[in-house]
Amino acid sequence: MELSWLNWLYTAIAQVITWIHTGYSTVISPDSGLNWALTVITLTVLMRILIFPLFLKQMRSSKKMQELAPKIQDLRKRYKNDKQRMNQEVMRVYQEGGANPLGGCLPILAQFPIFISMFTVLNAMAHGQPKFGMSQELVNNARDAHIFGAPFPATFFTSAADIAKYNADPVVAKIVLVVFVAISSLTTFLTVRQSVTRSMAQMPDNPMAQQQKILMYISPLFAVFSLNFPLGLILYWVTTNVWTLGQQHWFYSRNPMPQFDAKGNLIPPTPPASLLSRFRKTKETAEEPVAPPEPKIVRQQPTRQSRSKRTGSKKS
Repeated sequence: MELSWLNWLYTAIAQVITWIHTGYSTVISPDSGLNWALTVITLTVLMRILIFPLFLKQMRSSKKMQELAPKIQDLRKRYKNDKQRMNQEVMRVYQEGGANPLGGCLPILAQFPIFISMFTVLNAMAHGQPKFGMSQELVNNARDAHIFGAPFPATFFTSAADIAKYNADPVVAKIVLVVFVAISSLTTFLTVRQSVTRSMAQMPDNPMAQQQKILMYISPLFAVFSLNFPLGLILYWVTTNVWTLGQQHWFYSRNPMPQFDAKGNLIPPTPPASLLSRFRKTKETAEEPVAPPEPKIVRQQPTRQSRSKRTGSKKS
């Protein structure tokens, strides 16, 4: 299904794929599975770098919401019998604190058109259609590519006869596709779990906690739908999940959960040590000279003298 208002994005994605593939073709065979795997991974990384500012905006908004958590909890207790007033006060606190509860949707909304465009372009390749400015040679190279024995444009539901047309073993292709879908499901679960675990640790009495748990365990099931996606698109999904895991880990490690005193006031966090300062500290510790061991002092006891020597008398 093509959306006419996204034709410009289809063409842009196809053009970027052409540029990346042409670049890798200078050192790797154009119809190699490695070439096309690197093309998809590179394209995914470029897209994620492009929407990285939206990710930062999402994480900073989430951080502000965590800092406002004690005030929100107090409002929920105060207006627990007046839902309308409670919602008004909660939104007021969020606005005054500069937090946006819908900020977490921005990266998802930005990725959706890209995902649709990737699906449309790769689907055109799978059907041998040189659309959106792609050449027939580029399409043929993609159709001839195999990743671990699975055709690049094949799906799990591609018939064995059609897979055989790609000079591939249908059984091997199905296994490879299932493995990639399983990896996609696992990375989806880990991505959601990473976010939900931090949210629940910050707000254990959050009324949405149960729904978040359900979402955490249901989200991997959505990867099952990718059985109908071309292998190239599944590779894109796995790459973007791994990227998200790395981004969230980087942000969470640099921005630990806010701490509050007994009165609910935010305790200013200790700024994390930079990588350069850690390196300098390690280097100084390594170069610190080791002090030589102190010489062992041996105390000599005086010898006992005879009574005659002590008194200085002589025997006659």
